[in-house]
Amino acid sequence: MRGRPVAGGTGWSLGFLPGSRTGSVGETAGPYTLHPLPAEVGEREVQPSSPVYPPRSLVAVGQVTLGNRAALLARLAHTPLAPHGPCSDGELLLRLYAHEGVAGFAQVSGMFALALRDGPHLVLVRDAVGGRKLFYTRTAGFWAASPSLRCLRRWHRLTPRLNLSAVQTYLTFAYLPGEETLLEGVWELLPGHALRIGLEDGTHELIPYWSIQEPPWDPSDPPEQYVSHLRQLLDAAVSGALPPGEPVAVFLSGGIDSSLVTALAARQHDQPITTYAIHFGERHPNELAYAHLVASHCRTHHRVIGFNGNQVCRHLAETMAHLDSPVGDPLTVPNLLLARAAAADGFRVVLNGEGGDPCFGGPKNLPMLLFELYRGNSDPDPGSDPAARARTYLRAYRECYDDLPVLLSPAAWDELRPAPPVERLVQPFLESPTMRSWLNRLMLTNVRTKGAHHILAKVESLTAACGLEGRSPLFDRTIVEYSFAIPPELKLAGTTEKWVLKRAVEDVLPAIIVFRPKSGMRVPIQSWLLGSPLLRPTPLRPWFLGPLGRLVSEVLL
Repeated sequence: MRGRPVAGGTGWSLGFLPGSRTGSVGETAGPYTLHPLPAEVGEREVQPSSPVYPPRSLVAVGQVTLGNRAALLARLAHTPLAPHGPCSDGELLLRLYAHEGVAGFAQVSGMFALALRDGPHLVLVRDAVGGRKLFYTRTAGFWAASPSLRCLRRWHRLTPRLNLSAVQTYLTFAYLPGEETLLEGVWELLPGHALRIGLEDGTHELIPYWSIQEPPWDPSDPPEQYVSHLRQLLDAAVSGALPPGEPVAVFLSGGIDSSLVTALAARQHDQPITTYAIHFGERHPNELAYAHLVASHCRTHHRVIGFNGNQVCRHLAETMAHLDSPVGDPLTVPNLLLARAAAADGFRVVLNGEGGDPCFGGPKNLPMLLFELYRGNSDPDPGSDPAARARTYLRAYRECYDDLPVLLSPAAWDELRPAPPVERLVQPFLESPTMRSWLNRLMLTNVRTKGAHHILAKVESLTAACGLEGRSPLFDRTIVEYSFAIPPELKLAGTTEKWVLKRAVEDVLPAIIVFRPKSGMRVPIQSWLLGSPLLRPTPLRPWFLGPLGRLVSEVLL
């Protein structure tokens, strides 16, 4: 196995030839040691150390941040693999694997992506929810893996070609859910999965080690029971995300999700907390007053960072490069610049409120809930037309699902006709036999697609680009699991979305923050685009055809 860090890349990359006898990347300090790579370009090969805990020695390269160290240490306490003395997050994760195998990763809360050498196998593994990314490819008898798509693109054995099917997927979702990437033959390892590869013959097996379940509900259980237990999990998730002994930053919008993370962090952390809010100018709607109220209530040092369309235009190409896979989100550039401001202030860790909507029935589920409620007899029965719900889901989010024949040139559209249907990426979740509740099926779809491949991917990429570690307590594995154990009527109570989440934190926030309707981050994208160099005819190319092309020329240019 051979490691090759790439200048300007993220963390590490590796390639190996089946049958090679080389060892692990990095200095081999022991059999349960994680080996991060240095930032500079270089290459080294090291033989693995002698096993101290028979029957095998484990060496690995990757990135690991655990959110439940105490629980994992307790799990190993009475086993031969219990650590004696200081133990890094990476070493603890490898000890857990040595004790329980791939199944042990299902007990981990936190973010990790790593490749570990286990005897005749290389195991690639990614955390359950998707806090860290991991890509891999196979070409000419070689395998390669990296958390950075840019690193793999520079691998000398790979001939990078555009995956046109992924372009179709991106235009449909505004991000890339599932295993596909924009590079043909390069795949993203799905969250909650491990890929075991034989070093001798290159055979491989994809192993799902974690899935989301919907347990039965007891109608006699009082709502307060769910509220109380959720609060315990929220406290633990935020506590696990706080960096011991150092100040922390929090991105604060003024909405319920980022506000509750701020409030719980302020109650638990013994170090200063700085909150950061985004401002797009006085003439645009904003939630600054709510963010100020929360910051004052929680006694944080509060900073407001202003942005305008020119800044967004200037940094757009840089932001897209950091993302690896594209994300059609107008907040990407502001997110990068906000992370840059926090890094300039000396922070290493920044918390956010991402996860509240996907896990607790946010308002974006309403179109699909209404579809299911009002679907008439003339509409297709999902039993006879399994893709009906998937098509409605894709239309409900108003991306380019129905517009591709108009947007793309005839040649591109003809080439896409044999591509697998994009509905396949959401249909298994929307029709999941393990979910009785329609709301939970929508949540499952959102967590497994947008959560893992849009929200968390954006958080990781843009914070890492600034030397920060972005942590999302509401996407903690235990929070995700428990959200599906809560009866649907406690998540969406009448017209009140996220009811149980709001009740769980109503004692730590002003009432107006908890119970006001969600307004969302209103990004003035139309104002930025009108007259912007982003809409020059040259970058638009001839993709916009027919009536749509004339509309773009007459109205926008």
